[in-house]
Amino acid sequence: MSQFAAKVDAREYPPKDKHAVIFDTFEGLKKGEKMELTNDHDPKPLYYQMSAEYTDQFEWEYLEEGPEIWRVAIEKKL
Repeated sequence: MSQFAAKVDAREYPPKDKHAVIFDTFEGLKKGEKMELTNDHDPKPLYYQMSAEYTDQFEWEYLEEGPEIWRVAIEKKL
């Protein structure tokens, strides 16, 4: 069984759709569940956007930090 309730590979989506897919997936998580995000660059701007929109509602943990693949575990806290 995976430790992740959902996985999003952002590389599979056009740039205009990436954040919407990620936010929809995050919103679908239950408290305490995690999603795995895979991307082809550091998703730090997403972290800042989530911090503004979901203040204190998530934890962010890098699982892999490039140079070609970034993987992040995002846990829903509330």
